[in-house]
Amino acid sequence: MLTLAGLSFEAISKIRAYQWDGIIEKHEGPEDWNSTLTTYNPEFLSAAGFPILLPVERERNPNITILRSIVSHDGDSLTVFLKDTTHCPDL
Repeated sequence: MLTLAGLSFEAISKIRAYQWDGIIEKHEGPEDWNSTLTTYNPEFLSAAGFPILLPVERERNPNITILRSIVSHDGDSLTVFLKDTTHCPDL
């Protein structure tokens, strides 16, 4: 399994340069990966054979279920539907 620790300095630098969008409570992105990597210490999940780096604490990964994964015809994009029961374990 791919891990952040296993990535080169150059790869991590590229990730830090990207932004991600999301709706968290009532706040919308964009957020930057630089602060996310520092604050959350995330780790990869695997979906449809692809490593996915989610902008959440790695301790939440066991609470995340991949409901559906859709790979584009050319294999360049992946759409993933997730369920996170971290704050609502009864879902």
